[in-house]
Amino acid sequence: MKKNILLIGIIVMLVLILAKGVRIQSVEEYYLTHTEDITEDSETVTVSIRCDTLLKEENWKKLDKQLRSDKYVPSDGMILGETACALRKGDTAFDLLKRVCRYHEIQMEYQGPDTNVYSTVFIKGINYLYDFSCGELSGWMYKVNGEFPGKGCSSYKLHDGDRVEWVYTCDLGKDVGDQYLKGKNQKENKEEVEKDRKTEAGGKES
Repeated sequence: MKKNILLIGIIVMLVLILAKGVRIQSVEEYYLTHTEDITEDSETVTVSIRCDTLLKEENWKKLDKQLRSDKYVPSDGMILGETACALRKGDTAFDLLKRVCRYHEIQMEYQGPDTNVYSTVFIKGINYLYDFSCGELSGWMYKVNGEFPGKGCSSYKLHDGDRVEWVYTCDLGKDVGDQYLKGKNQKENKEEVEKDRKTEAGGKES
């Protein structure tokens, strides 16, 4: 009898939820849509996305013509200003980027870890600015607390207070402060992507 009453109660609750149009989200969906829900007890990080290197005249001339618009390159070079976000358990630099791009409706495309030899995510494009959009040495890199980690973004675990910056380089990192080319793995990854592109193009032509 008690079991029947409990079952009826659950059914009634589900009917009420559906009637009110309440959407049940998975934990991942909730995090993706509540990236900035910060409480007093929250651990936090900040993230920004910028492409101000493209505003330099020599780089602007190299940029693909269809991208020469403030729709893709804002007048101040900031696609996303520094934004505070709640840090989730196990968050990587990639997890954070994926969340903020979805939350702020910023286009982002990446290559999964299973499709390159380095077993880490490779960011191909943000806001329609891709690797090679401004020459063969151009693409996205990231800093954490002002330093380039030298490892893939899906391999870098974040900590409370970290400041993550995504920056677009037109010169393999030299123009954004990576003087020691710690981003060499990113370059090697780009070469792999370029090989894949050529292979795909060759397959289509044949």
